[in-house]
Amino acid sequence: MFSDDFLDDKHLKKLDIKLQNVINREGVDRKTLDEVFDISTLHTLEKLISDGVIDILDFPISTGKEGNVFRGLTPDKKMIAVKIFRTSTSTFKHLQEYIFGDPRFQSIHKTRRDLVYAWTKKEFRNLEILQKIGVRAPKPIVFSNNVLVMSYIGTHSKPAPMLKDVKLEKPEAVFQEIIDFMSGMYQKGRLVHGDISAFNVLIFRKKPYLIDVGQSVLIEHPSSHNFLKRDIYNVVSYFKKYGVKADENKIYKTIIKK
Repeated sequence: MFSDDFLDDKHLKKLDIKLQNVINREGVDRKTLDEVFDISTLHTLEKLISDGVIDILDFPISTGKEGNVFRGLTPDKKMIAVKIFRTSTSTFKHLQEYIFGDPRFQSIHKTRRDLVYAWTKKEFRNLEILQKIGVRAPKPIVFSNNVLVMSYIGTHSKPAPMLKDVKLEKPEAVFQEIIDFMSGMYQKGRLVHGDISAFNVLIFRKKPYLIDVGQSVLIEHPSSHNFLKRDIYNVVSYFKKYGVKADENKIYKTIIKK
């Protein structure tokens, strides 16, 4: 998997041992890891290790079509989340829909690698906006090429579960917080999440956190209002199972006019 031509022996062995531990402990198939940890990604990880950002990749938190998220540790043993986007097998058309309409990324080239790198930068910038306006989400730490490092949400034993895997004690309060997040993003951050669902909200200490904001767009994006309506529909539909009643059209008008 690794080559001495690209990494020195010290970091080569360090990475290989850590990644092999991931395979052995978590049952991650080798094909998936080979797709994620290509040579260019190994270069990026080597740089983040030498810069003291990452010390170890602990275990995989999630696996998606575009990439994988690992729990990691810094040299001072602080837990972090390391999101690695695939440069060879990512869903090309899916990325295009959210990037090419965003005025922040008009000058990027249209190769697969350029899009993936732009997507990584986009998620980092969007997380910065969420942190600035006080919307709960992972705190961005640093990004490089197709690797995004952010704060870890969870305990030492396990990551925070997705909304879909939690039985809420106070669903109305969580519902309202998510709607407030959407409103804050639109009004203060001029941003629309674009893919809110029970899969992209974590619940930690009974509080919701938004994740996967790479697809989030500025309200200037030509599809931003369609994305917002879809987000509202997803949230309202999910919380119906808890008996939460809400008017989608009223929520939409409140968000865009508040």
